[in-house]
Amino acid sequence: MNIDLLRALCETPGAPGREHKVRALIEKEIEGLFDEVKTDALGSLLCKRNGKGENPEKVMLLCHMDEIAFLVTHVSEKGYIHIDPVGGFDARNLFSRRVLVVTRDGEYKGVMNPGGRPIHISSADERKKIPEPKDFFVDIGLGKETQNKVKVGDFIVMDEPLIEMGEKIVSKALDNRIACWLGIEVVRKLVENGGKHDCEIHVAFTAQEEVGLRGARTASYAIKPDIGFGIDTSLACDTPGVPDSEAVNMQGKGFGLHIKDSSFIADIALVEEIEDLAIEKKIPYQRTILARGGQDGAAAQQAAAGARAVGIVVGTRYIHTVTEMIDKTDLQAALDILVAYLEKH
Repeated sequence: MNIDLLRALCETPGAPGREHKVRALIEKEIEGLFDEVKTDALGSLLCKRNGKGENPEKVMLLCHMDEIAFLVTHVSEKGYIHIDPVGGFDARNLFSRRVLVVTRDGEYKGVMNPGGRPIHISSADERKKIPEPKDFFVDIGLGKETQNKVKVGDFIVMDEPLIEMGEKIVSKALDNRIACWLGIEVVRKLVENGGKHDCEIHVAFTAQEEVGLRGARTASYAIKPDIGFGIDTSLACDTPGVPDSEAVNMQGKGFGLHIKDSSFIADIALVEEIEDLAIEKKIPYQRTILARGGQDGAAAQQAAAGARAVGIVVGTRYIHTVTEMIDKTDLQAALDILVAYLEKH
């Protein structure tokens, strides 16, 4: 398993609408794997491997590049950076975080904290309050000079390294750099196996998923796929305090065959075909339904005249935090089923 690639993807900053650094990394990594590569107007990277025959079936893998992040809204005279979230944050997970501020000219290490009194001088009532994400600020330690370094619209991401813990991988931005990893490694595996596929394969590394599947919508309208795979993380709430009935995914039990969320309902024939293939190939899997949330497969399903769509997901604990955790065996299962499906088509 190419952990070094996953590490590079996760540790490269890429906010919604600011995915250029991630895109550049992917472009370098996929040299020689595709017949056509282009970047669309929204910033999604659209990659195609030709199929066989005059009108091959179009199979599209949608893998979003962006991570939840912040944009700078104001820099005070004292050098404090005020922020606006782009993506869904739980403020309980934002206290005392190290961050990376990315500007046109460079990157700056910083720290994030909420405004207000610290514990030694705050009242009991003040300590009970949970700030909103907009109440946090960033300090890069440069005081007044910050105004000359950081501009409104620059972006900020969490700054934590990827680590391995036994069979687990922990990192910020596993949502959804695991999909970018899968989009690359699936095609690499196909090439290593001799490129045995009849279908026309489109891997779309999409922009701005975290703010509404935006890149996936434009990419899907351009490609008009017959089959769409939304490749993403999903919840693994197999942790204390959550009943098994709400776990969504159980780690170590295989890839998630994603059937429904707030954005789409998967094509049942496609679900059953993948399920049969997983059983035939002895690839561990679990059916999953997410009560709320959405993913890029919905955009493929609804583009133009529509497409059959399903989600292939990897259960992730502690999602939308710097401690996102996946199981290596679940990631391998996701890779195996995608390779098996594409080689069959």
